[in-house]
Amino acid sequence: MLIRHLPIILLFLLALAGCNRNHKPNIIFLLADDHRWDALGAAGNTIIKTPNLDKIAEEGVLFSNVFVTTSICASSRASILTGQYVSRNNILGFVDELSEEQFQNTYPLQLQREGYEIGFIGKYGIGQGNLKREKTSFDYFWGQNGQPVYENIDALGDTVHYTELIHRHIDEFLEQTSKTKPFCLSVSFKAPHVQDGDPRQFIYNKKYASLYQDDVIPTPEINHEKYYSQFPDFFKNRPDGKLNEARKRWELRFSTPEKYQESVKGYYRLVTGVDDVVGNLRKKLTEKGIDKNTIIIYMGDNGFYLGEHGLAGKWYGHEPSIRVPLLIYDPTLKNINEAKSMMKWFSILMLHQVSFKWQELSKTKICRDFPLLRFIMENQNHGGVVFITSIFIQQKKFHVHRAFVRNSISISTIPTVRMAMRKHTI
Repeated sequence: MLIRHLPIILLFLLALAGCNRNHKPNIIFLLADDHRWDALGAAGNTIIKTPNLDKIAEEGVLFSNVFVTTSICASSRASILTGQYVSRNNILGFVDELSEEQFQNTYPLQLQREGYEIGFIGKYGIGQGNLKREKTSFDYFWGQNGQPVYENIDALGDTVHYTELIHRHIDEFLEQTSKTKPFCLSVSFKAPHVQDGDPRQFIYNKKYASLYQDDVIPTPEINHEKYYSQFPDFFKNRPDGKLNEARKRWELRFSTPEKYQESVKGYYRLVTGVDDVVGNLRKKLTEKGIDKNTIIIYMGDNGFYLGEHGLAGKWYGHEPSIRVPLLIYDPTLKNINEAKSMMKWFSILMLHQVSFKWQELSKTKICRDFPLLRFIMENQNHGGVVFITSIFIQQKKFHVHRAFVRNSISISTIPTVRMAMRKHTI
């Protein structure tokens, strides 16, 4: 198999070559939508409530420097599934689909060929088709293309939040999964993404309405108007005179202190809703007696501006847009304190190199004797440079990128280096 076809997620799929069948772990990959790196208690945020994710960070490892390679949902999800930069996977717009070859080399399909039962739940987010291929290929598939809506009606006629629907389908999958085969379940949340086109934007479950009500979210200094004013005119305004889309969305969400508080609290409430699902998931694993043989991975598909640089959304190469949380809980690792020293740089595409080495080494070792996290720790890329690329085609019916794509292909290749002593850059 060519290394370019090795998905990045294979870094933690230690069930591949060389693992004794009796020791293949279950794998649950949780992907949040627009979850930025610091919207997490374990990352130092003292306001947001994420006790279940914090517990994973405590019992596992929280990677502190993780960057996506393309900060837009469809392209980033394609990179996660395939291990390829957008320039290779060719997901250049919201209607683009993975080729059959690419689809067959996604991490779920590769695991299926290794004897895994595979499931997918939530926002698929690649293409606008009917997902017939996905529905027939996965053993369990409950997914949607495009942007799912937060408010749904269940079979009883009750309004149910999309995050709650995901929770219900996780339980359903775990109840009906095979007891004789390992499984890989991919869960893709919509939260904390906004509901585009709805003036409420951050539509959280009403049960969280009082959460953060009395908190005052500090406004970062980088949100000051002077930082937006430093951008060149061609960035701030399109040739037709219309405002940069990210600025337009900033005006909707963050342009006044009241809007800022309302929007960030809404964003936090959506994250807390995801965290509750993670907590319920772990309880379910314990009830079924499979928690000691299940690896849990959690990450965001891209970051999200909360007003920094006078912007909203994502797309650009600033740290709020490209930096995401990555947590791995590996119950096979005996000395977790040793693994917690992993504080190096990662992009989501660096990790498939680790996977390649892992597969070669695992041919001579049993999984339980060479845990995943130890292997990553000993085979890190020690560089401090992350390559970010943005290639996206403007579609007339999709307007997300009209701020910087002028009815053609826009290419921005940004070698992104975060300097420890450099606090603010544009």
